[in-house]
Amino acid sequence: MSKYLRDELRNLKEYVPGEQPKESENIIKLNTNENPYPLSPKAVKAIEDYELIRTKLYPNPTNEPLCAALGEFYNLSSKNVIVGNGSDEILGFAFLAYGANGRKVYFPRYGYGFYPVYAELFASNRVPVEQKNFKIDITDYFGKEGMIVIANPNAPTGLALSKDEIEEILKNAKTAIVIIDEAYVDFGAESAAGLIPKYDNLIVVGTFSKSRSMAGIRIGYALGQKSLISDLHRIKYSFNPYSLDGLAVLAGKASVEDREYFENTKNKVIKTRENFMKELKTLGFEVFDSKANFVFTKNDIISGEELYKELRRNNILVRYFDEDVLRDYVRISIGSDENMEYTTNVLRGIIGNRGKHE
Repeated sequence: MSKYLRDELRNLKEYVPGEQPKESENIIKLNTNENPYPLSPKAVKAIEDYELIRTKLYPNPTNEPLCAALGEFYNLSSKNVIVGNGSDEILGFAFLAYGANGRKVYFPRYGYGFYPVYAELFASNRVPVEQKNFKIDITDYFGKEGMIVIANPNAPTGLALSKDEIEEILKNAKTAIVIIDEAYVDFGAESAAGLIPKYDNLIVVGTFSKSRSMAGIRIGYALGQKSLISDLHRIKYSFNPYSLDGLAVLAGKASVEDREYFENTKNKVIKTRENFMKELKTLGFEVFDSKANFVFTKNDIISGEELYKELRRNNILVRYFDEDVLRDYVRISIGSDENMEYTTNVLRGIIGNRGKHE
């Protein structure tokens, strides 16, 4: 780092993204929760039909076509929606608006790795909330003030709260802004979006990176009452009003409108996940009841690090967290049926060989 960096940022522990292998490597990539299925055909057509001459012009900062499509999808007004360059940007806006400069920010001890990073970056008074067996106890958030942020389903476990449980938090933490990060909600959990008309302290954050196969295009969004969306627009327009390009807006709109494709592909992922979880259990793995497009798992006869390395030797890349009790586990994204069948066979060989030496 340079001598010019502010002192308070010198010990900042930045977020570490999952490994991105070189395109030339023959790797089955199951470490960053990408969707194995292609982009919606309607979104592909929107990209193909995009007039390149328009790239010389700034996009409309309101992103109204995409906001309107998302509003219709969630039975809300476009005024209840803000979009940005990935959900991480939207979360950054929320932290800056509601959790900066010493305000308390509560989040699960084992959750999305960006929360403690943003809390430190924006000088929040961060409060990691402990979990028993990685589960979230909603009563731990009752009566809290400041900001609460929970991924639902949670990462890296895939465990999900019900909409009723989220509503209990909202009822019992009325002086806190509650951010529900629904990056993985489409794979089997209940969205809290239906609670927005009832609660003025709820923001629901979503992404196109997972269930809509658009991780490389970078679209995130937030839903909330108009006053909250106005807060986030105030931050966005003070930071980068053109954070989402015109091509992304059109492709995102087409993806939202292609409901049949969306339903078909997410259901395929769910079916593959359930089959893979059954296979893991037959091999003696502990498996959490994931409602996301990944599985958090361990096997007591091999460490998380060793399992990660053995899979890597077999050209399978999964996510390993070298931290506290997380290091006992690996997180495996759900790929195509063929990729998961190959992964299962490799795991069977790894566990079988280990068992022979026990």
